[in-house]
Amino acid sequence: MNDFTGMEELLQDFLLEASDLLADVDSKLMELEKSPKDKTILNVIFRGFHTIKGGAGFLNATELVTLCHLTENLFDKLRNDELQLNPNLLDVIMAATGEVRLMFNDLGRGVQPQRAPKPVLDALTGALDGKSVSLKSETVAAAPAPSSSAPAPVISNALQKAAQNGPDWNALYQTLVGEPEVAVVEAVEAPVPVPTPVAEPVPVATAVDEEKLKQSAFGRRTEDVPGRSAAATSRRESEPAAKDNTIRVDTDRLDQVLNLSGEIGLTKNRLTHLRSDILQGRADPETLKSLDEAVSQLDMLVVSLQNAVMNTRMQPIGRLFKKYPRLARDLARQLGKDVELVLSGEDTEIDKTMIEDLNDPLVHLVRNAVDHGVESPEQRSAAGKPAKSSVYLGARQEGDHILISISDDGKGMRPEVIRSKAIEKGLLTPEEASSLDEMGSLNLIFLPGFSTKDEVSSVSGRGVGMDVVRTNISKLNGSITIESEPGKGSVFTISLPLTLAILPVLLLRLSDQPFAVPLSMVREIMSVTQEEQQLISGRPTMVVRGEVLPVKSLANLIGWADSGKSEVGVLMQVGNQSFILSADGFAGHDDVVIKSLDTFRPKGVAGVTMSSEGEIVLILDIKELLGEGVH
Repeated sequence: MNDFTGMEELLQDFLLEASDLLADVDSKLMELEKSPKDKTILNVIFRGFHTIKGGAGFLNATELVTLCHLTENLFDKLRNDELQLNPNLLDVIMAATGEVRLMFNDLGRGVQPQRAPKPVLDALTGALDGKSVSLKSETVAAAPAPSSSAPAPVISNALQKAAQNGPDWNALYQTLVGEPEVAVVEAVEAPVPVPTPVAEPVPVATAVDEEKLKQSAFGRRTEDVPGRSAAATSRRESEPAAKDNTIRVDTDRLDQVLNLSGEIGLTKNRLTHLRSDILQGRADPETLKSLDEAVSQLDMLVVSLQNAVMNTRMQPIGRLFKKYPRLARDLARQLGKDVELVLSGEDTEIDKTMIEDLNDPLVHLVRNAVDHGVESPEQRSAAGKPAKSSVYLGARQEGDHILISISDDGKGMRPEVIRSKAIEKGLLTPEEASSLDEMGSLNLIFLPGFSTKDEVSSVSGRGVGMDVVRTNISKLNGSITIESEPGKGSVFTISLPLTLAILPVLLLRLSDQPFAVPLSMVREIMSVTQEEQQLISGRPTMVVRGEVLPVKSLANLIGWADSGKSEVGVLMQVGNQSFILSADGFAGHDDVVIKSLDTFRPKGVAGVTMSSEGEIVLILDIKELLGEGVH
């Protein structure tokens, strides 16, 4: 049952604006930790909570109003020098922002937010009273669960209004399960109208938010929070957040698209007029010249429009990066480390559709750097390093690719240790390990099940993180490389295409059917004859400049009968694997717009496009075809 019937538009406006405000608050909290006396930062955070509280008041979100009011009062005391910020107090504030985000999730599902955990509310109240507060993992974990003999719930304002306006089903449910709404003790100012949102709509909960909420600075999961029932927790975690399908576009870019559309319309009218003239028999040189000029003009305008539309999809990667300083800080606090995450290249633009898919890999890499990469302050001091360690997250554009790097000044990785761990876990044999060079040894960390941790913790040790990273990056047609120097640190570099919407491809043919393969994987095109091929272990191979390469038939890869008439071969490079892909012929190369197959996607097919002759062309997912083990 939706608790906001008739208020859907107001609710969505609030969530868009408030989610953006909360993201800015998180970012400012990281700055505040470095400059606790900065009144400008304190005022920005104060106003953020005040605005969120005002909008929540319009929606009758009592629990959200209560939490924001307490936090707002805390910042009022901080900016008036009535309180001093310290790491423990900042932990409490960050716990409050985490609970605010959880409440946004509830609102996004159309239900009133649940009450914040008692330890968080008690810590906020204690801080306002001038008491020393601490909210560490052991304190929270030891807090008693709600007693079954809890006092009778207080009837809320929503229940009191039920007799007049019909039942409030959410309040009734809370009353039955013993989680009543709690009236605000202190007087709350009149709600402030929520401004019309002008910023990019932000998802109610992204993947990194979920990770931060499940594993917060205090080392507890949301299901461990005292005062929150298992049923309530299940409701929150069983419903995934909706994917954000909105985008912020600069009006100048939209104006450019509009202008180009207008010019294309004029050119279309010119072509229509020329077509009419030609159909009426006018084929003089002047008419044909005008036709050629109009077609050339249309071609130029279409290319410009395509580029302009692609630019509307490009978003600064800083909107993703700004989530990670808090993630690094929370994890470092949990592990007893002093870590600063330094960002660079936030203005680098990348396709919006790729930003969300990058989230999980970057979360893993940032957590990996804090957990595995950097040492504890004691270890760093013993090694002659500063006690505070640094993790760097940056992005830059090189040609038609985006490079994202995550580096640290930690202990680095030793290839021999990685090989030993891989052998110990049965991931490869000693013989296989001895044949690996340094790069190959470092790449072992991407194997499923690999971990250098001897014990599984709430943070790591299960051997799933880096495998997920490589898999997700591969899905984006990207690659990841590692550089590491023992005692100095490690660098992970992700290379991604600027966009996934337009793909340069090589067009191949099997009989009369065209297929496309990504041009980025193509090294060379050559002829392939039966005489040039040799069988090794029953499989065809060719020698190319002294390199023995397997020959894989495109027909066999897609499950077609091989006609044996293949005439062309394409030297492909897929990751560390090189091979020759044989086909009946090729039809040049093109830049194509990929159309995804959402309802039905055969294995090995990334999408479809249309050729210039009007034919349907299947775009092949070579990595997936090879992963099927077909030879």
